[in-house]
Amino acid sequence: MDLFLKGRGVQITDQIRRVAEHKLAKLERFDPDGRRIEIEVIAERNPRIDGSHRVGVAFETLRHTFRAEGAGHDIDSALDQVVDRLEKQISTYRGKRQSRFTGRGNRVKSPRTSPLEARSSE
Repeated sequence: MDLFLKGRGVQITDQIRRVAEHKLAKLERFDPDGRRIEIEVIAERNPRIDGSHRVGVAFETLRHTFRAEGAGHDIDSALDQVVDRLEKQISTYRGKRQSRFTGRGNRVKSPRTSPLEARSSE
């Protein structure tokens, strides 16, 4: 899986790269078909904005692209928010795909007797 990091107002260091790789490695467990992850780290200079760091992530798979954003006082907390949101999106998406194929199998089935068989047993 390819990992791309961009920084706006922040210089991407090796520590930020390692933390991002470690936290986003959990996503491979949910969807091993992931092709690339784009991470954008933005530092806000405005003191009125509560979260001084924002992180945006785009996780591309074979069929779908998942996107999430998080904000926090440091990059680690923003990454935690992003990972939680992406895990929820991926698990919901996989659940919908799974139920499309197997979800109809657990309905209550009516007896498959013909009207003639029902009359003959009376």
